[in-house]
Amino acid sequence: MTRTAAPEQIVYVVDDDEAMRDSAAWLLESRGFRVRTFESAEAFLEIYGPALSGCLVLDVRMPGMSGLELFDKLRQTAGRTPLIPVIFVTGHGDVPMAVGALKQGAADFIEKPFNDNELVRLVEQCLARECEQRARHHIVLDDMRRLESLTEREKEVMRLIVAGRLNKQIADDLGISIKTVEVHRARVMEKMDVRAVAELVQAVMRGGFR
Repeated sequence: MTRTAAPEQIVYVVDDDEAMRDSAAWLLESRGFRVRTFESAEAFLEIYGPALSGCLVLDVRMPGMSGLELFDKLRQTAGRTPLIPVIFVTGHGDVPMAVGALKQGAADFIEKPFNDNELVRLVEQCLARECEQRARHHIVLDDMRRLESLTEREKEVMRLIVAGRLNKQIADDLGISIKTVEVHRARVMEKMDVRAVAELVQAVMRGGFR
């Protein structure tokens, strides 16, 4: 059965075991995924950037930088960008470490030897989740951009609108006419691309306005 993913999404397999890399790549490519493999965490870091899209299938134990150390580095460099979903591949003795990684934001883990369909299921879930995260992230960035486009007076008016103040109350608070408040209010709603106060409140919260 062929699986689908967004065109830019790639499954990155990082494992020092060549047989494991080849096996995972063959399995995932046969199910319709785009795959890139790396023999070490260091090799993956050379191409990594926060804008990378897809998911990471990552071995816990590797020579040099371990999978857990790589995961910590990715968390540190993600910043405001959503962290690429990480599926840890573990041996039985590594399960407690993988559980700890889940608490730090890893997507899931799977034990060796794993069931092919189970790995495919986890990858599908991660790619779907990543699409949703990226979409939400773009909405937040758009809200932040719109908030930055407001003048200082428009921000003052917006803050009072969000606080639930009526036009007359805003006019009294700022010492301006109701007509002027109405003009600023209309500009705020237009620039923020919202039609109702409830939508404005949501955009303000998403954009982190203080």
